[in-house]
Amino acid sequence: MDIRNVKTASRPRGPALRWGLAVLGAVCAGLGLSYVWRVLFYLDERLAPAFVTLGCIGLALLFVGAAALVRFACRGFAAKGAACIFLCGLLFVFANAPLQTPDETDHYLRTYAISLGRLDFDAGRGYPQDVSALLTAFPGAWVNAHTSVGVGTDPVTGGEQTYDTAGYALKRWGDGPIQSVADSFAAYFGGESTEPVREPLSFLILPFVPGAVGMALARLLGLGALGCLYGGRIGNLLAYTLLCRLALQKAHRARPLLLGFMLLPLSLYMAASLSYDATLLGGYYLMLALLTRRHWNTAAAAQYAAACVWVNVAKPYLNLLWVLLPLLVAAPDWQAKGRRRHWCLGMLAGALAAAGLVEWYGRAFRHGYPAVIERQGGAAVDGAAQLGFILRNPLRYLAVVLGTLYENDGFLGQLGLFGWKDLPVPLLSLTGPLVLAAGVLFSAGAGQSLGRRRSAGLGVFAAVYALGAMTAMYITYTPVGMVRIVGLQARYFLPVFLALGFGAAAALRRAAWPDLAAERAQRLALPIFGGYAALAAVLLFQHYFIGPFYTVPV
Repeated sequence: MDIRNVKTASRPRGPALRWGLAVLGAVCAGLGLSYVWRVLFYLDERLAPAFVTLGCIGLALLFVGAAALVRFACRGFAAKGAACIFLCGLLFVFANAPLQTPDETDHYLRTYAISLGRLDFDAGRGYPQDVSALLTAFPGAWVNAHTSVGVGTDPVTGGEQTYDTAGYALKRWGDGPIQSVADSFAAYFGGESTEPVREPLSFLILPFVPGAVGMALARLLGLGALGCLYGGRIGNLLAYTLLCRLALQKAHRARPLLLGFMLLPLSLYMAASLSYDATLLGGYYLMLALLTRRHWNTAAAAQYAAACVWVNVAKPYLNLLWVLLPLLVAAPDWQAKGRRRHWCLGMLAGALAAAGLVEWYGRAFRHGYPAVIERQGGAAVDGAAQLGFILRNPLRYLAVVLGTLYENDGFLGQLGLFGWKDLPVPLLSLTGPLVLAAGVLFSAGAGQSLGRRRSAGLGVFAAVYALGAMTAMYITYTPVGMVRIVGLQARYFLPVFLALGFGAAAALRRAAWPDLAAERAQRLALPIFGGYAALAAVLLFQHYFIGPFYTVPV
């Protein structure tokens, strides 16, 4: 017998064996998850045990099927990464309870209006009854809205016991039934009478178009308000996925780090919502990906300029800082038509013109709204007075900045904080920085990290951008002279963390894993970051619908 023929015949058994073990592991993982849900979280009281067990096994096998789809149906790192982003994002679309992303109620109403062809803003215009029912059943910040604080009777000692259900989406009063977001679904489908809803204080059109297209398609399929919500989320997720794929295609270096941020649970949480942060984050990641290119041609410069103008349409003025970053491209690497400074000046003019046009449009096509709309926080917020306070007390303001960073764990420790900062998932907060560190490690191989000029420039940009974001929130949303900054969330700092990650990879390129090849790093990044994102979606669903729950003493 020819030994070469034996070896050739035995080769296909390796992949088949690995996938067989993957299926077996998925079944075991599904059984383990069902055990946790049924025993630790008392799910047998709410659902049939067989349904839970088979559902968990089916979910685990679905993950294996998705991995096989990415492995065999997609070619190239960008395509595989985009497939991971979209599939994991779909999990977040349905794992996240309706209207729980920050400002998603207003974003839902504005997106719904655009999907109906309403391109102006009318405070007196209403919505169908099922939209009102949806908003009544699912108040924004659901966890905070259902948080209880008080004094009850300790079931063991019989004495008084204080309780605070903050951070728990599920509650149980004594031995009664476990209350969860599922009750809100029951209320919505029950068709309870509701007050009519009017158009919100939101005057943007373009950033909501992807979600509006998804809503319009959902309505064509005969779906109601809840179906339109999921259709809009999927529309936003698709736009985010396309931007991320373009970013991965255009990047020359640090592609594992880029993918790690794109698949970060907080990134997917926003991308799979009705927030315009979906395309905003996609624009940020595209611009930073272009800055990893060794050479810039005219196409790269035009793509950066388009993304820069786009992010200034969604969130103007602070994002003007992005117009400076093409200056980090060294003269020998600049191969685009026209000089760098001319491109920067053109982007500045385009961004200012776009922001001005959006503001004019919001004022010109507004009907029934007051001429002056108060800022969140009411009369205590005064932008001019707050700016004067900062200029008169710069050291005091520095203490406010440092104190806010300290209280919020530098926002790097809040990567598992979802909703309106009311639903913490501790495991994700603990492991999020470790996952980002893995992205830095995978991007520290030879030829993968940025040069000193760009990494140092991005470090300065990150510091200035972070300070600018904090100052903007202090001036526009914080009462004058307050000792902390109101309204900051970790999602504002995602581009800051990514820019700093590039610098960390450059600093570690000789110390961490210098012989790690780019292809191997990308092969490692896909299952690690994709698996982490899928796990995060399961944990988010678990915290909203399964457990843990807080038992309130009565």
